[in-house]
Amino acid sequence: MPKSSFAHVDTWVFDLDNTLYPPSVRLFDQIEVRMTRYVMTALDVEEAEADRLRDTYWHQHGTTLAGLMREHDLDPMPYLNDVHDICFDALEPDPALASRIRALPGRKIVYTNGSAPYAARVTEARGLSGLFDAIYGVEHAGFHPKPERKAFDMVFAQDGLEPTRAAMFEDEARNLAEPHAMGVRTVHVAPERQDLDHVHHHTDDLSGFLARLL
Repeated sequence: MPKSSFAHVDTWVFDLDNTLYPPSVRLFDQIEVRMTRYVMTALDVEEAEADRLRDTYWHQHGTTLAGLMREHDLDPMPYLNDVHDICFDALEPDPALASRIRALPGRKIVYTNGSAPYAARVTEARGLSGLFDAIYGVEHAGFHPKPERKAFDMVFAQDGLEPTRAAMFEDEARNLAEPHAMGVRTVHVAPERQDLDHVHHHTDDLSGFLARLL
């Protein structure tokens, strides 16, 4: 992985869940439980059906929320506030990761399909507060989710970043397809490698990967 591949980068875009903390923490498990319960209440369905819809909407619409909004005209903010009302005790500060993000040249931003307030709580629990120039949630994309091009267009325009001078770190490989098409240098952060045309680099260790860039 040549450092020269990132020599042009002046904006570093980080996904949040399972990217700025390891999947082994299983923080998102709590969110999935709350999502299922919310769907049960909002649509008056049993748990098995709520689980099925949650998964179906994720595959068809990018996020469960997008499916609920499009199929059932669900109000997004009460949903986001509810499903992100979780315990963050499983997260621990990562001083090495913090040091390496701080050392990156240029702007550093977080862009998540979750909400910005939730992202702020996660970064605080990881000891990463104050390192990012901006935090963008799905609300900043008009509730359009990654992997949709419109979501990236809206967030990147708000930030003023130039895609051809940006790098993006993301655990969901499908969310890198549109950034790749826009000229972003893409890094898939996940335990297992996927050989995909829209993924430039893969790592199972974000902190170690950043160390090799510095």
